[in-house]
Amino acid sequence: MLKIFFWLLLLFNIGLFAMQQGYLDKTGLKHSGREPARLLNQIQTDKIKLIPATELAQQALAAKANEDRASNTNSASSAATSTSSVAAASVYSCTEIGNFTAAEARRFASQLAELAPSIKPTRREVQEIGSYRVYLPSFGSQDNANKKGEELLGMGINDFFVIQDAPPLRYGISLGTFKTDEASRTQVAHLEEKGLTGMRVEARKSTFGKIAFQLRTLTTQNHTQFEKVAASFANKEIRDCEAPAPD
Repeated sequence: MLKIFFWLLLLFNIGLFAMQQGYLDKTGLKHSGREPARLLNQIQTDKIKLIPATELAQQALAAKANEDRASNTNSASSAATSTSSVAAASVYSCTEIGNFTAAEARRFASQLAELAPSIKPTRREVQEIGSYRVYLPSFGSQDNANKKGEELLGMGINDFFVIQDAPPLRYGISLGTFKTDEASRTQVAHLEEKGLTGMRVEARKSTFGKIAFQLRTLTTQNHTQFEKVAASFANKEIRDCEAPAPD
């Protein structure tokens, strides 16, 4: 029994050795991974194509060129989008014209509605500066103001009066009211030459308000139409709208 087992084991080892060495390939019993027997295991070997290294390099260059063209196309598209955004941003955000009297405001609104009905202006009230007053601040009482008045007379200043307005100006002394700021500054300089100091200039609002119109998000075409109407009001100021006051 042991002899039979010995010979079977020996035959098995011999067969395994022959298979590993490729001796069985010629019999057709097994195809090993060695050449040329490995070729027998390949499918459609006639369709295998070896590509030269130079051709591979050309293909790589062509692929890179295609990527560059695609990148340039995207860049051009982005530039076009940016240009469109700039064009949209060129719309006039807010333009204001003024200041009108009530009659002028009615005439302006009528002409604008006739020439450019798509423009919807916003009307706002404007308080203009009507005059500038040169004054001395309050002296606290009528008696103190009168004493200061006597000093002014001694300095040769005769054109003044004690202010009777509500505080804080009450019992101050007015030294003249002028139509322009420049004229008021001239008065200050003149009185300083006489030795008077401590003067101030107050900008006083006009009693009668004026009207201004604000026109928002005007296109270039709308703005051209607006300018045609504004040309009939040459003495009016065209300006950017004031920014809203911070909270």
